[in-house]
Amino acid sequence: MTNLLAVRPAEDCRWDCVALGEVMLRLDPGEGRIRTARSFQVWEGGGEYNVARGLRKTFGMRTSVLTALPRNEMGALAEDLILQGGVDTSHILWREADGVGRNTRMGLNFTERGFGVRGALGASDRANSAASQMRPDEVDWDALFGGPKNVAGVRWLHTGGIFAALSESSAETTLAAIQAAKRHGVVVSYDLNYRASLWSSHPDPDAARRVNREIAGLVDVLVGDEYAFESCLGIGGHAPRADPTDAAPFDALVARAAADLPEVRVFAATLRDPVSASINRWGAVLWSGGKRYAAPVREIAVLDRVGGGDGFVSGMAYAFLNNLGPQTAVDYGAAHGALAMTTPGDNAMASLAEVEALIGGRGAGAVR
Repeated sequence: MTNLLAVRPAEDCRWDCVALGEVMLRLDPGEGRIRTARSFQVWEGGGEYNVARGLRKTFGMRTSVLTALPRNEMGALAEDLILQGGVDTSHILWREADGVGRNTRMGLNFTERGFGVRGALGASDRANSAASQMRPDEVDWDALFGGPKNVAGVRWLHTGGIFAALSESSAETTLAAIQAAKRHGVVVSYDLNYRASLWSSHPDPDAARRVNREIAGLVDVLVGDEYAFESCLGIGGHAPRADPTDAAPFDALVARAAADLPEVRVFAATLRDPVSASINRWGAVLWSGGKRYAAPVREIAVLDRVGGGDGFVSGMAYAFLNNLGPQTAVDYGAAHGALAMTTPGDNAMASLAEVEALIGGRGAGAVR
């Protein structure tokens, strides 16, 4: 099969994937509410990091995360959780913390899973976080992406609009990373991941959109639906969806965007209809080489919807990293995202065998 994305050979690189982004501590009240909780379960999570973790834990790939953490007990907890996920921590930038969070701090994300008619709810507390202060000159990009294969070299870089929208310096860092990755033949994926709370508080949303447009012009794989394209890139004019899982507006947008973004080889989006917090209709669509590929929309039960989109990206990346083709990529992505939503926390607790069984149509009967 043709190597659609010209992925570097695994034997030439130390890492299959490096994720650039913020890792937060997620405080989860379980079945309860944030406003009345007396205890929380703690997870690690972040839109970009989740992809690297899924690639490592579900798919057995070699991954690392490039982020910044404060040198305090909260940063140590985040590091320990990352290590439990099997993701390499050697590229973490450590910040000396002043003890009260004035100079730098750990980002927190309080997230309710929702149930039935009560939707999921996220409340972030991340201002002045260590990751938001990352600067492009803090990383030797050429050494990371092009160094000797036994210690460096990367096949795939994943980052996204959440990290780029944190601050002016995080946007500059994202752009520097992508430019360096492209110099060394690294495949780059970018998830637009629009978050209204980040954009509404950004000091210069128009500047951030300009950066997003510059980034989108460089990447190989661009993830996001038509609403994200309009909010993050200013590419609008799409027709309203006839139904939340109607892919026609995204299909029409790709036809227009492909001309404006000739470097993009793959456009992909998940399709979700939250019938309730506990039942979602879920599918995905992917365009490559002018051809459309889709995973059929199916109704799934949801325990925790957070991370479903990131699970999709990691499943898709796994297929492309192994040269399995676009249809397999959208199938693996949709299945992995669905499984991620059956367990608590941002990340899937699944195996490759379970992903393949779901694609193959195995039901939910007990396995004994």
